[in-house]
Amino acid sequence: MGILEVKNLNLGFDCENGFRQALFDVSFSLEKGRMHALVGESGCGKTISAMSILRLLPKTAKITSGEIIYNKENILEISPKSMQRIRGAKIALIPQDPMTSLNPLFTVGDQLLEVISIHQKLKGEEAFKKAVEALDAVQIPCAQERMKAYPHEFSGGMKQRAIIAMALACNAEILIADEPTTALDVTIQAQIMNLLNEIKTAQNTSILLITHDLALVGENADYVSVMYAGRIVETAPSKEFFSNPKHPYSTALLRSLPLNRDSRLETIQGQPPSIQQDISGCRFHPRCPRCIDVCINEIPVLDNVGINHYSACFRN
Repeated sequence: MGILEVKNLNLGFDCENGFRQALFDVSFSLEKGRMHALVGESGCGKTISAMSILRLLPKTAKITSGEIIYNKENILEISPKSMQRIRGAKIALIPQDPMTSLNPLFTVGDQLLEVISIHQKLKGEEAFKKAVEALDAVQIPCAQERMKAYPHEFSGGMKQRAIIAMALACNAEILIADEPTTALDVTIQAQIMNLLNEIKTAQNTSILLITHDLALVGENADYVSVMYAGRIVETAPSKEFFSNPKHPYSTALLRSLPLNRDSRLETIQGQPPSIQQDISGCRFHPRCPRCIDVCINEIPVLDNVGINHYSACFRN
């Protein structure tokens, strides 16, 4: 059993034309000290799955069934006060945009000290020492001096490091990294991913990486779950996924990667469905070159196709 288990999570939104389902029986497991990547096109449900774990959902969203098990508890059923003790302290979020995640009116040090005060119950010199250690750990130079700096005095990469420092200061067991390198240039992206890997190894931290960047996944993740239109269609160890993908959508995603400067990129025909569209059977069937009659009428389930390898396809 993993440190965190998402089991058959179903979620939807109250829209103008009624309730529309967005997540369909989403299940995946996060192992201790491992990085699990949740990948797929924009709008497939990656971020809303992660926000469900943190219980940070918009008012229009509603979880209709499923479980999220952490420390043998279903965190969908615990009180808001109990969830506040977990959120930030045990399960921390590294948000997509470091530029807007820090309050511009307060120093980075003040914001870090506030997090430490709330989650670690430390004050004064003890809290200050913990904050400086956290900034040191994420390789921010002159950490003690940088405590006095405002967010606008930090580069994008340093802001992302400061946010990671907040998670480290609270000794979070799980980091949810939502597109953590999107707003950063390539060199800084590599530095941030190296830092996350160092944290994973040194502190045995579990990381859920939300991304659409398969190259990033191939270089860093231990496990991969592929989402399409609100469903998990394949889950596998990273090496197995890249060498032996089973689902047609996974195969199509990998074929769209540039192999070299002269290679021609393949595209996936059509568009992902919107939340307003009702699709029978396999949700990928309108775009799938391997579609057969059963795909149109029945929903495939995740079947075991190898060691820790699961695929939801009738053609496996």
